[in-house]
Amino acid sequence: MNIQERTESINNAVKTLAEFIQTDDFVKEDFNEYLRTIGANSHNRIPIQSACFSYILERNLGEDLKSIPQLYLESKKRLNKDTRAVIEAIDNSISSVFEVKRVAKHGFELFNIVNERKYMVTSLMKMSALSNIGSGNFVIARIVNINGDYFLLEISGVLPGYKKDEAYRFAVAKIIQNPELVYLDNPEKQKEIEADVAEIYEKFVEFFGTTEVVTTNKNADDLIGMFNDYAEEGKKAEFKHLIVEPEEYKYFDVSEFNNSYNNFLENSLGGFSSHKEIYDVGIIYDKELGLYAIPFYGTFNKIFEVKDYTKIVNYDSCIKYFLTKDKYSANLIKMVADKHKNFMEIVNAVLAKNYTLDELLRKYKRRYIDNKIISSTTVLYRSNAFSKTLGIIEDNENKPKIDTSQKIGRNDPCPCGSGKKYKKCCGANL
Repeated sequence: MNIQERTESINNAVKTLAEFIQTDDFVKEDFNEYLRTIGANSHNRIPIQSACFSYILERNLGEDLKSIPQLYLESKKRLNKDTRAVIEAIDNSISSVFEVKRVAKHGFELFNIVNERKYMVTSLMKMSALSNIGSGNFVIARIVNINGDYFLLEISGVLPGYKKDEAYRFAVAKIIQNPELVYLDNPEKQKEIEADVAEIYEKFVEFFGTTEVVTTNKNADDLIGMFNDYAEEGKKAEFKHLIVEPEEYKYFDVSEFNNSYNNFLENSLGGFSSHKEIYDVGIIYDKELGLYAIPFYGTFNKIFEVKDYTKIVNYDSCIKYFLTKDKYSANLIKMVADKHKNFMEIVNAVLAKNYTLDELLRKYKRRYIDNKIISSTTVLYRSNAFSKTLGIIEDNENKPKIDTSQKIGRNDPCPCGSGKKYKKCCGANL
């Protein structure tokens, strides 16, 4: 199959999936509700084609939260081999932030700033429709691998080159949400990160003498900092005074966990100690998936340890939080279940269900069962995007205040001292 034939097969597969979501009895009701939710039927009409594409690539349905391509493949048992392979490839397509390195006749050379790999991609859209995209731009895009050739499925956003800071921030946001993107389609990067996981595990056990420690959020940052010093430089300090239990194990909403995109990174760098409330934090090392710092981990365990779990404040919300919070792995739930024989009894009582542990994990942690997802904390150590973004934030924090009462020319040197023109620095968003 040549490039032209593959392009046609991908377009045909997308059209088939679009027809499926509009006609299948199980899917179409949810799709119509999705259209209503995003306003696709309002006077500010969102293109249906764009809505279909987003729905196909992002939506998960049913008890097992299966993707639209998976549901389609299950409903069509007699598909030919090539069509099935294309739809499976679409299901495994890569969504990321890319820097445009070069514009070619039929596509682009892109650098994926999340997994740090270059791609030559053929566009499924006419290049004339993408004439506003040039070298140095950043695109939020999705690409698909068909037998070693990469194709551009969609571009959902374009940023000019001078908004590099914003592009890298968005890349880090994607990493925190889906850390596996850092090593997806990059086996060398995955080997590096897995080697880190194994090495740091040994150091964690050497330092703490265990694989998990619980303290308060006011001490968690210092405790993690001490361990980082040991892991990087071999400096072992006395830490036992930092392991402090909260006055009461209870679960509640922490406002700082609900950060908007605009400030999530700055707030996260403030650490647990910057939060007003006092709560417990578990510092845990999973031998397979790396380092986690988990709010309310002690409270979660305490539910299964006390004589009357209903005395733990918001015990039901705590259990549901750990099950539904996507960043907490299936391994984490297994660790708690293995420690407490009454785990499933209490969980089932809260959920009013009769799950086995396997059924529970399949429902709530399917993504972790189907994929190896190393913790975002561990992955960020090996992310160039995060290192650069961290530098950007620190640089911005140290910038002097600009006197805006004086007129500054767009092409004048920026008064902050960065060395850039004003229009490409502090004046970029004015």
